[in-house]
Amino acid sequence: MDATILNTHFPSLTIEQKRQFALLSDLYRDWNMKINVVSRKDIDELYVRHVQHSLGIAKIQEFLPGTTVIDVGTGGGFPGVPLAILFPETHFTLVDAIGKKIKVVDEVVAGLGLTNVTTINDRVENVKGRFDFIVSRAVAAMPTFVHWIKGKIKKDSIHDRRNGILYLKGGDLSEELKDYKTAEIFDLSDYFEEEFFETKKVVYLPLKFKG
Repeated sequence: MDATILNTHFPSLTIEQKRQFALLSDLYRDWNMKINVVSRKDIDELYVRHVQHSLGIAKIQEFLPGTTVIDVGTGGGFPGVPLAILFPETHFTLVDAIGKKIKVVDEVVAGLGLTNVTTINDRVENVKGRFDFIVSRAVAAMPTFVHWIKGKIKKDSIHDRRNGILYLKGGDLSEELKDYKTAEIFDLSDYFEEEFFETKKVVYLPLKFKG
């Protein structure tokens, strides 16, 4: 399966974006042989399980030019790298505490020629600044995640949707989200027909600003 699968779901991709998405496979295959950031079985399903999954966030929220987004626990660069390709005028900060993963992300970003990505090898609690949106892919249960990113959301929103968290999760989330009355859950199966997305969701949690 190659990058052309994305054209159906994102028909407005530019020639440059198509080129960058097509490059991802070779970049990740090459680096995965040196540093394993994508499971061996998933590398053949890179475009569905990692790239398209990451872009599920874009089906829920488009980022306006000038938006700032932080990807917490980015791992090999998901969802941050695919989103950075899709939204070249949005600035993405990709954070991971594991140095070898950030090394791979740096090399992938350089290989793609992305100029809207900053990487940080640290825990998110130590990252300075505030952001419009915080994205991540199931790095922790929501209460833990909310604790990690406390104070990282900008007060003023430039989108119709209030600033907050956009979190890729799967399965039954009722227990995990029971204390978050304002959380909204979006089924990615409403947007993507592939079997992989049957249980996959985007959780949007607007954060009340305290400060």
